[in-house]
Amino acid sequence: MFKKFANWAKSRGGVHPIGHKEKSAESAIRPASLPDMLYIPLRQHAGASAIPIVNIGDKVAKGQLIAVAPTEVSAPVHASSSGTVKEITDIVAPHPSGHTAPAIVIKTDGEDRWFDAGKIEDPFKTPPLELADKVAQAGIVGMGGAIFPAAVKLKQGAKHEIKTVLVNGSECEPYLTCDDRLMREKAEHIITGARLVRYILQAYRVVIAIEDNKPEAIKAIQAAAAPFGSIEVHIVPAKYPMGSAKQLIQWVTGREVPAGARSTSVGTLVHNVGTIFAIYEALMLGRPLISRVVTVAGAAINDPGNVEARIGTPISHIIDECGGYSKPPEQIIMGGPMMGMPVISDNAPMIKGATGILAFSEEEMPSKNQSPCIRCTSCVKACPMGLLPLEMASRVNAEDFDSADDYGLKDCILCGACAYVCPSHIPLVQYFQFAKGKQAIAKDAKKKMEYTVNLSVAKQNRIEEEKAAKAAEKAAKKAARQKASQARKAKSKPAPTSAPESTKEESNEQ
Repeated sequence: MFKKFANWAKSRGGVHPIGHKEKSAESAIRPASLPDMLYIPLRQHAGASAIPIVNIGDKVAKGQLIAVAPTEVSAPVHASSSGTVKEITDIVAPHPSGHTAPAIVIKTDGEDRWFDAGKIEDPFKTPPLELADKVAQAGIVGMGGAIFPAAVKLKQGAKHEIKTVLVNGSECEPYLTCDDRLMREKAEHIITGARLVRYILQAYRVVIAIEDNKPEAIKAIQAAAAPFGSIEVHIVPAKYPMGSAKQLIQWVTGREVPAGARSTSVGTLVHNVGTIFAIYEALMLGRPLISRVVTVAGAAINDPGNVEARIGTPISHIIDECGGYSKPPEQIIMGGPMMGMPVISDNAPMIKGATGILAFSEEEMPSKNQSPCIRCTSCVKACPMGLLPLEMASRVNAEDFDSADDYGLKDCILCGACAYVCPSHIPLVQYFQFAKGKQAIAKDAKKKMEYTVNLSVAKQNRIEEEKAAKAAEKAAKKAARQKASQARKAKSKPAPTSAPESTKEESNEQ
């Protein structure tokens, strides 16, 4: 039922950071209590922000739609408990910049009353695209941190031949154990969710990949998958960044996703186990994505563990559920330590893509004593994409982003393996994040410029067309006036008269 591969040469690069998973992994998922206020951001996904459809003072129920997706590459937002819409305003975003973001603020009423949206009678007898639409309506995004709308990927089955649904249960980041606990405690639900995804995509098989440092999760998933021959469990080595989609695809299928291409090019689609569980709840229970399991850990946490918290719950409330701080944290990170985002305030809310809330002590923080690059190539050896981080970094420092692209900046997955092994403590991944951010800003500026130019050209063309139309109309009127004038002149001219008969006769006689 499952395989264990031994040939690590199939996957290049990677690192082995200390796991720090023991404390939280043995703690069963605990439900978080209901906070007094929920701060639900309108953008918790790739794509455009959701648009509110509620007003201040409105009563809402748990699971009720409160903001709609403006485009397909976006996701709607639902109330994560019942209460009253208090504000629609900007709040502190869970982002290292500390900037604000629009959100719907709900004062909870303590009833936690569900909105009855109904559920599908038999999903396995429902047309696949209809199920994909239900997933879109449930606001489900990539729960492993990618936050890409899940329904967009599910609809790829109508465009591409998908041979393998790859369920990502590797959870390779240090400290994080939320997926581990989810697989241990909700194995049957995850298998049902995987079967639903296979049905939607009309795929040949499902492969659930789990790192070898999760024996309890492997046993639970193996037992739940046993009745279904189309579901395989693959054990993969515990190595970072095994959880990256391209690395996992290469390890499991032996096929490498080409640079610039998507996983569909090799007949595979990847979903995180958290996403699969959310799809199960949406299609089997009719529940939108309003909560998730998150790992709360770090040396500054009194009682590390895994908490199921409502979207929009303040980070401080979730930390209190784990005994609060044992000491003032040096830094709070949302996500994992390798790819997560530092947040400047624990007032920021929980979002759909948050896999972890980590409160680090000073001892856990990486060294800040940066020194010049010694050209040791450790970063090159660690890069799972086979890139040259030291060359990219030198060009990013010179803000020569085009040259950095020539060395593969576009293919960088921002895993942080290069920075982890750097003996000079150079924050390489931050350089690449900076460069990609600058490129995104430049791309947006270029799009705006092109849009402005197109508007200007369209306006000029419209003015020229209006001038031509007015000139043609004027010429037509002038021609009509001339014709009418000629007609009047012709009508008013007297007709020639004949001479009298007597005169004619006299003229003839003469």
